[in-house]
Amino acid sequence: MIGKKFTINTMYGAIIAAGIFVFLIAGWFSKIKKLFPPVVTGTLITVIGLTLIPVAFQNMGGGNAAAKDFGDGKNLITAFLTILIIIAVEVLAKGFLKSIAVLIGLVVGTLIAGAMGMVSLTPVSSASWFHLPQFFYFGVPEFEWSSCLTMMIIALVSMVESTGVFFAIGDLLNKDITEEDLKKGYRAEGIAQIFGGLFNTFPYTTFSQNVGLLQLSGIKTKRPIYWAAGMLMAMGLLPKIGALVTIIPTPVLGGAMLVMFTMIAVQGIKMLVKVDFSDNNNILIVALSIGLGLGVTVYPQIFQTLPQTVQLFLGNGIVVASLSATLLNLILKGRSGLK
Repeated sequence: MIGKKFTINTMYGAIIAAGIFVFLIAGWFSKIKKLFPPVVTGTLITVIGLTLIPVAFQNMGGGNAAAKDFGDGKNLITAFLTILIIIAVEVLAKGFLKSIAVLIGLVVGTLIAGAMGMVSLTPVSSASWFHLPQFFYFGVPEFEWSSCLTMMIIALVSMVESTGVFFAIGDLLNKDITEEDLKKGYRAEGIAQIFGGLFNTFPYTTFSQNVGLLQLSGIKTKRPIYWAAGMLMAMGLLPKIGALVTIIPTPVLGGAMLVMFTMIAVQGIKMLVKVDFSDNNNILIVALSIGLGLGVTVYPQIFQTLPQTVQLFLGNGIVVASLSATLLNLILKGRSGLK
């Protein structure tokens, strides 16, 4: 939106400004931990998973719901075969193979799709062998106040979603997420967004999908992350590798996404199991928040008559669910709701 209204350099300036903003407010924003007891975090994580499922289904059908071939037999076959392969590896394999079940599903699913004529190697053959990323490839960033403000609002929306992801990972690791942990997480996002603007790409945020991947792989230590990061940076210098990733058919990605997104929802449900539902207030908090979050996800246009800035917040089902759960918890349970 910013790039269309102004220039690509204005877009990158707004991204850099938003990254600096996130980095600077990380310490203050981390204090919202008090507003996230189990009933709120469990609800938020459940909604994150549930709101992502339609994205997976859209990709399983081909990506574009308006296309004539959406839901074509080939798309459905490759999507469901990918799911079956991931399940088979997860159930039958052990050790290392089991930990890369999703990767195996993606590779085998792509090979099957290739045999069905759904894969083109043209992007790989046309890509160069080596490219060194460079600062300001499209020109020096420009900082326009309304664009920067818009991206800062979007960054706040993303931080709310990231908060749920941080708590979900903490639950997986049986680790209590502290204000310091949240602050480091937000600052990492801020730095990533700044680099995104400097290196001519989009702002990076915490990906909800990785919660499902973490649970499936069973990898709960940092060392593999460092190796993976180094490998990805090295691969980023080789455009042919990047092009190879882009040939994965959308239905194959959709099948893998469905497995990961549903795992996130289940993780949220596991957290909600620990909540005392003999208290009707907790039932109301969870029920209304999930209902509002899913409702906005399906019909975001319900707020189309409101100001654009308000729509940026309320058009996101995850943010609406988070606000609903937090406010209802404070209203219905008062000070006891902060424990």
